[in-house]
Amino acid sequence: MNLDLNRVLEQIEKDKGIPKTSLIEAIEQAMMGAARKKLGFVGDLEAHYNEEVGEVELFQFRTVVEEVEDTEIEILVKDAAVLDPDAALGDSIGQKLNINELGRIAAQTAKQVIIQKLRDAERDIVFQEYKDRVGQVISGIFRRYEKGNLIVDLGKTEAIIPHRELIPNEAYKAGDRIQAYFMELNTSGKGAQVILSRRHPHLLKGLFDMEVPEISEEIVEIKSCAREPGVRAKVAVYSRDGDVDPVGACVGMKGSRVQSVVQELRGEKIDIVLWDDDPAKFVCNAIAPAEVSKVIVKEKQRSMEIIVPDDQLSLAIGKKGQNVRLAANLTGWSIDIYSESKIEELAKLAKAKLVEDLKVDEGMATLLYSNAFRTAEEIVDLGLDEFLTIPGMDQGKLREIFENASLAVTSRPPEEQVRSPRKGIILKRAEKNNEAPTTGGDAPAV
Repeated sequence: MNLDLNRVLEQIEKDKGIPKTSLIEAIEQAMMGAARKKLGFVGDLEAHYNEEVGEVELFQFRTVVEEVEDTEIEILVKDAAVLDPDAALGDSIGQKLNINELGRIAAQTAKQVIIQKLRDAERDIVFQEYKDRVGQVISGIFRRYEKGNLIVDLGKTEAIIPHRELIPNEAYKAGDRIQAYFMELNTSGKGAQVILSRRHPHLLKGLFDMEVPEISEEIVEIKSCAREPGVRAKVAVYSRDGDVDPVGACVGMKGSRVQSVVQELRGEKIDIVLWDDDPAKFVCNAIAPAEVSKVIVKEKQRSMEIIVPDDQLSLAIGKKGQNVRLAANLTGWSIDIYSESKIEELAKLAKAKLVEDLKVDEGMATLLYSNAFRTAEEIVDLGLDEFLTIPGMDQGKLREIFENASLAVTSRPPEEQVRSPRKGIILKRAEKNNEAPTTGGDAPAV
């Protein structure tokens, strides 16, 4: 070894950020391992890096004694005096060994240990650098493709965007700057690996956070995101300040802010909708631009039935169901969409079935239907005590209806029985003028 080793260590420290002291420690341990493998047990060995000459020196330490019993660990006083004139009994004297005697195999062993130590040190540095950045948007430079995965240079390390986390049809050339969501720090492999994603919904949050000062200042909050990567996305926003319009803040002057995000996502369309703590109103906002006539909320099933004008049905559903699918992901509610004409048809059939099963006239069937009773099963599932609480109806008549409903349910073959629990259903109407949905209104049969 020569002075070049110093320059090598300094260059590695500069390029990889690994402290020179850690590198020296790894080299010393590697040399010790190689010496033990080649020489076997030769007493107390120590390896020391001599920075002045750029060399690792190997020493064998022996105790100064009057009579030697083991030459590997002991040395006579007269022999010790040759090495150190001041040596005295009981002292430990180190004698430098010739490392060239270790041979090629030992040198290869030392090299492998050094490489492994360097990997471990580099992994620790990457882990410490990025462990607190999971969940953030990270910017880097695209370098190359490896087995369909995209490799991004972050400076101190390289990150990977797996093929499954790439947006379809996105193409990059070497040197392009790319932003992605830091999804995971994987430490199970050879080193700490930064895993990024271009598909994750939270990438939208991070990009808007960088573009919209009101979000970073926590005035505006992004409540949820839903994406079909590369095609379309929906973002629900809320303002803690009544004077700040959250949608306008995210859109920006002439759409400048949202367009910056769209450009970063290579043209992915983004709908920004107003979040509301009323689930029905929130769903109405999410289903935009389609107008909503009526909403039926089934809290127990966490689902909603959306009724829209006939000419709005295709708009509400969207291309290949995209609009309603994104709205469902955004709100967390299962959504079924029906046209007004279809609901009228189903309501007519449901009322006729109530007349047949409950032995009531059309007026009573309509009244029951308006209270969200669509089948005899729903009446039975509600229970007699709760059914008797329906306001404005004679208790005796209600008991008679409940008995007829029970008979109708029990007389049907099992395969024809429809068990659809009614508990938790809340009826709400969203008027066409886009006012907030209000309690009341007829319940459509579906």
